[in-house]
This record gives sequence, structure tokens and C-alpha cells, in this order.
Amino acid sequence: MSGGTAHLLTTLFVTVAAAIGYPSRRSATDLDATPRTTVTFDELSGVRRFNAHTFNYSTLLLEDDQGILYVGARGAIFALNSSDVADGSHRTIHWEASPEKQTDCQQKGKNNKTECFNHVRFLQRLNSTHLYACGTYAFHPLCAAIDANRFVLPSHFEEGKEKCPYDPARGYTGLIVDGGLYTATRYEFRSLPDIRRNLYQRSLKTEESPLHWLNDAEFVASVLVQESRDSPVGDDDKIYYFFMERAGEETTSFFDKSQVARVARVARVCKSDVGGKKILQRKWTSFMKARLVCYIPYYEVLRSVCSLDGGGWASTVFYAAFTLSAQWRTMEASAVCRYSISAVQRAFEGPYMEYQDSARKWSRYDGAVPEPRPGSCITDHSRKKGYNSSQDLPNSVLDFVKLHPLMFEEVKPAGAEPLLVKKSVAYSQLAVDRVQALDGHSYDVLFMGTGDGWIHKAVVVGSGIHIVEEVQVFKDLQPVESLVISQAQRSLYVGAASGIVQVPLATCARYTTCYDCILARDPYCAWDGRACRATATTDSTGLVQDIQNGNKGCRSISGRGFLPWKNRTVLQGDDVLLPCDQRSNLARAVWLLNGSEVLGTGQDRLRVGVDGLLVTDTLTQHSGEYRCYGEERGLRTLLAVYRLTVLPELPRSPTAASSPHAATQTANDMKVAYISAIVTLVVLCAVLSIVLLYVSCLEKRKGKYVLGEPRPSSVELQTVSANCLRKGHREQEEEEELTHPDGCLRIIPGEAPTAATSPVKELPATVPPLPPPLPAELTNGMGALPNVLRKMNGNSYMLLQQQEEPLASPLYSASFTEELSKILEKRKHTQLVEKLDESSV
Repeated sequence: MSGGTAHLLTTLFVTVAAAIGYPSRRSATDLDATPRTTVTFDELSGVRRFNAHTFNYSTLLLEDDQGILYVGARGAIFALNSSDVADGSHRTIHWEASPEKQTDCQQKGKNNKTECFNHVRFLQRLNSTHLYACGTYAFHPLCAAIDANRFVLPSHFEEGKEKCPYDPARGYTGLIVDGGLYTATRYEFRSLPDIRRNLYQRSLKTEESPLHWLNDAEFVASVLVQESRDSPVGDDDKIYYFFMERAGEETTSFFDKSQVARVARVARVCKSDVGGKKILQRKWTSFMKARLVCYIPYYEVLRSVCSLDGGGWASTVFYAAFTLSAQWRTMEASAVCRYSISAVQRAFEGPYMEYQDSARKWSRYDGAVPEPRPGSCITDHSRKKGYNSSQDLPNSVLDFVKLHPLMFEEVKPAGAEPLLVKKSVAYSQLAVDRVQALDGHSYDVLFMGTGDGWIHKAVVVGSGIHIVEEVQVFKDLQPVESLVISQAQRSLYVGAASGIVQVPLATCARYTTCYDCILARDPYCAWDGRACRATATTDSTGLVQDIQNGNKGCRSISGRGFLPWKNRTVLQGDDVLLPCDQRSNLARAVWLLNGSEVLGTGQDRLRVGVDGLLVTDTLTQHSGEYRCYGEERGLRTLLAVYRLTVLPELPRSPTAASSPHAATQTANDMKVAYISAIVTLVVLCAVLSIVLLYVSCLEKRKGKYVLGEPRPSSVELQTVSANCLRKGHREQEEEEELTHPDGCLRIIPGEAPTAATSPVKELPATVPPLPPPLPAELTNGMGALPNVLRKMNGNSYMLLQQQEEPLASPLYSASFTEELSKILEKRKHTQLVEKLDESSV
């Protein structure tokens, strides 16, 4: 991304956030973080992969104590060895949708390439012996209790329409808590979204009348917080749901007034809730929801949520990843925010909102609140007043819960600002681990999966984030769909459409020097004096690590003090590039000449770039020792050493002196040769075009007179005009002269030329004499006809010749013409004889 575009994005972020009312103390540039190192797919080490003949490895269940990673995919469930997912020891349950269900799915108009399968969406431990799994089963959801030891499907399946979504792409989350199945999704084919509890506890759902507690919700995650442990008030455990929904309190979005905004929410229910006795029967009596804000409300889309319990529920924190909504169109950015459990509790203990029918909008409720507090769990205080369960609550409390599900206060992030705002990245999944560093502090390490198959590993330091590295775990672009961390195996399991990838939490051997190890600020790694080691497998004695600053612990101010020389020799006036590979994306290249002069981009003939130092039009004073350092956080690491020698220009001989003129003359000659060649080609093309045009015209002319195949020369004379037999009528002379000089068209009998006969063959110079007249008995009564007419095919005649001299013979009188016309008219419709008459030769 260019600097101008980045500055524009930064300004826009800050302006919009401030305009909406959530200004940050730091700009988007300060909140952004560049990954220190980049590890491409080809540079990966220690990575193991698993995939079978299926897709969508998105549902993961890790049992670290058993050493098993369960994977729910499309049409299958796998049990992998968590220490090595690629060792081939996995077990498989094939759970494909039946052909009948697939046919029904296709008849509903669903995609038979992606949707009409059994996508396993839920996979949890039910009890000590069984797992519980649910799948879409080609839009006919089914669930099954699976024996974990035998790892086979049961003979009986349970209906899953109350537990699992129909659509494999629908947002869904679920937990099993004390035998109860807590799920949230859009269940039935056209139902509204809902939060439900099923299985072996009393079934509960959300209210739909007169107010919908959920407004077109899309669920992201659910988290159990065991607030009953060591609770001073005897509180109950709670399940928190994170989702996106249409904002009922805001009718329009900030920029587009015609569009209803969608916001992030957090809702909670109590584990011991059993519903009301008369009001809210089989409905939640503890449901409450509040808005979750990060950086730019109404334009944030919640993508993933993960939680971390630091040993007690009071220290629980939530990390949430947001991306920009579709209104930003081509812009892409992500934000990561951190929320404490105390901030969430403050919102649920604050004022309520109420829907005003007259104004048709939500506003703050300032009226009286009944006791015990609506939406709260049953505590010791409630029990003292006789409310031992939710069915004991008075009707006034239940009526209030029914009409006031939304809280007025928002849940804001820690520090009132995000930890990270990353441009040009769309985070899709989060996972978090807490690591004890050598300085005695605990640091949260975030693993953030992107929409194009990368993992960003980051450490939370204070109110910001330092991205240690970015790793390309998939060669093909695909979103990361699930992340699970194994403390026992020190591994991160990544689920995506193409398979499972097992990645080490840290690859300390990648840092080859002390400064590289310290500057990485990786809580999993430390320097032991000779190499960078993993802290989990090494005695901490003598280890060096600096997470806070990343610049303390190494003995010298310059790392890697000795490197082999590289010699470069050039002639004066030549250019030379001295490469310097910067391993760190955060380092700045610093060049020293002869140990004293610091080279910069502003000096003449010297250009410092990302590839190294470019010296243009070298001079003899450019000779010397060049050292390249990578400067990061005040520390310098030696990366390359060069000895450059610039030789003086050789003396010019007379021949060499005349060489410029010769070179110029040669260049001019080459230009003339090129131009001559081009002109010659143009002329040849013109001549060829003329020849082709001429040949084409000949072919067209030839086609008018030459037949493609021999045909009998049968010509039928329909009428012989008297004007062709005499020239007494002057009114026809002009017309006759236009047709033929003799007054009539000459028709020559014979065969048309064929392919075998040349069309340009010359005719004989003299016309052979006409044969004698046929006997009268062979003329069929036509012996008196003049010799200018020849019999053709027995029933047609052709006029061969007409003399210019006056016709003195009585045969050429008008009576002959009339008689001939009658004869021809009588025979006009007589069928032609295919075989030529001998007299026509």
C-alpha cells in the first residue's frame, strides 16, 4: 500500500471514529503494527499436515490429557494424534448424508457441490465415555452420541433441528455444560435466530413477543465463565454469547441513512435458569444483551472471540477481532480489542433501555426497577428473600425482563481503544496463550488467522501489540477457520478447508544471533549465550530475554561483529550494487564507509534501498570498506562487509579516440539499413497485394464462363425473332447493334471447357466447311430450312450465322418466318434428349 493511501486510511479512521464519538488517544498509524519477520510457505520448518479425501476441517476438539485432536469435517470425523497429526495413526468415522437426503436437498434448490453434504458443526465431550456430534446432514440436521473408545457411529441418531443449523454457512456456536447443550444459531429452515438449551436439562429459548430479543443475529462464539467459584455473593455460572445483529436502537447507519446498521453484541444467560412459572415459561429469565464496541461502531463486523482465564474467573479477558463492514467496499482493515469481565459486568449492572411505541425507538429507561434485579442470576441475596429458582421470581420481574432485554451502557475495550488496527488484513480467527516470561511477568500471546491463510503471532505489551512474525501456513489462499492451542504439545492447530496444520508455538532456532533473538521479543524464546532456545524446555539459568523493550541482554552494542569480506572491483564510471539482506521488516539499513562516514540517501551518487547500496558513476574516492548494519530499537547488527575497489579509467589510444565517431557512423549505418529493410518489406507487401487482387479478379471472371464440370451443351431456343432473319425493319437496328455487330447473338454449339480442357486454348484459324444438307427423310419435314440453322438434340435449333447481304431467296420470306415460328412454338415443350445428336458435332 502506498504512503498516500495509508495516510488517507489513517486520517479516515481517526475522522470517522471521532465523528461517531469514539475517538482514540492514538492514531491508526500508532495502532498499526508491522510483523517483524515474514516466513513464507517454502521457509516453514517443523510443520505437520493432515488431510483426507474431504473438505472443511473446521470443527476442532482438543483433549490434551488424552493426546487426541478430534476433527469434524465434511462427511467425516477424525481422531488424530495430537503430538503428530501426520503420523498416519488416525481413526476415521465416515458420516455421509444419505442419497435420499441429498436428493431432497437439491430439490430445495441448494448447491449439490457444497451444501448438500453432512457438515459436522458441533463436536464436544458429553461425558467420560461419549462424544456428542451434530451435522447438517444435507439440510436435515442429525446428532449422535459417539463412543469415544470404539469410535463408531451409533445405531440410533437424534433429531438435530433444535441443536444444529440447517445451513453449513450459518453462524453457529455451542457448548456442553453439566449435561446441558447450549447453542445459538438460526435453527429451523426459515426460523428466527435463537439461543437455546437442550439435551438433558430443561429446554429454554429466547422470547419473540412482543419484542424479539434477537434481531437477525449472526452468532460468532460462546464462552462459559464459572462465576460461582469463590463467589462472595453465591453467584451462578454464566454463558456469554458474542454475535452481530441489526441495531434496534439505531434505525440508520452513519453514512447511509437508508440502511439499518449492524452492531456487535454480547449477551449472557445463567446456567441455573429454568424459566418462569407462568410468564416466560420455557423462556430465559436471565437473558440480557449489550453493545460491544471496539473502534468504529456501526462499521465493525465481529469475526472471532477467544477468552483467557488467568486462574480465576475475575481475571477473565476476552479478545475480539473485527473487520470493516461492506460499506467500506475496497478498503480492508482489522481491529483487535481486549475486554475484561468486569467491563462486561458493569454494562449488565447499569441502566436498561426501553422501546417507546410513540417514538418508535429505543431510549434509556429511568423508571423504577423491581426487585430482585431483572436479568440477574439467583444469588444468596435472592435466596434470603425466598427466591430459590427463576420460577419463584415475581411476575413484575418477569414482565420487566420481557420488555427490557437491552442495556444502555456499552462494553468498551480496555484503555478505551483497540490494541491493534491492521490495514490490508482481514483476521478471521483468534487464539490466545498466556506465557510466563523471564522477567516474572505474564504476557498474552495472540495467534491471529487471516482470510488468506497466514498466521500472525503477536505479544501484548502494555496497551499495544508487537507482531513477532507472520507465517504462511497454506500455499493456496483460503481463510483460517479454526485455531486451537496445545500446551502439552507446544503446538498450534490450524483448521481450514483443505486440511489441518500443526505449527510449533515457537521456532527459536530461526533466530541465529543474540540480537535477533532479543529483538524478536518472543516470550517462548531466550538466548543462552550460544543459541536461541525455547524457555519451556530449557533451564532458565543464564537465559537472556527482553519482552518489554527488546534491546537489552546482549553483551555488545553491535551483534555479529565478524563477517567474511566480499570484494568488488569496478572501473571508474561504472555502477555497482552492494546487496544487504534485512531479515527484519522493522530494521533500517545503515552503511559505513571506512568506519567513519555514515552514508545516506541524500549523498551524491549513493542510493540506499531495500536491496542494498547502489553506487552510480563510481569515482576512485568511492574505494574502501563498506559495512551494512541493520538498526532496530537502537541496536545495530552487522549484516554485510564489502571491500570496493574502483580502478582508474584506462588511457585512450588514437583508435579509441576515434571510436566515438566510428560508433556514431556505425549507428547511422544501422539506422539506414533498418529503414531500407522496412521500405523493402512495405514494397513487397504492396506488390503481393496487387498480385493477389489480380488473381482474384481472374478467378471471378473465369467463373462467369467456365463451368465447374462438363455438361451437355443443350440450349433451348424458345423463339426465333424475324428480326434476326431479316434487316428490313429499321426501328430494330439500334437495339440489334447493341447486342451483336451482326444484329444477333452468335451461339456456338459444343461442349463447355472442363478442368481437363484449357479455357484459353486457341480456336482453329479456319472454320471447317459445313456438312452437306441432310436427306429429306431425315429432316423430319425440315429439309427446306436454311443452312444457318442446325438441328440440336432433335427438338431445338440454333442460329449459327446470318449474312449481311440481302436475302434474295424466297425461303427467307415472311412466310418462312411464320412457319418456323409455328413449328418451334409447337415443339417448345418437348423434352430434351440427353444424348447429343450427331448432327450437332
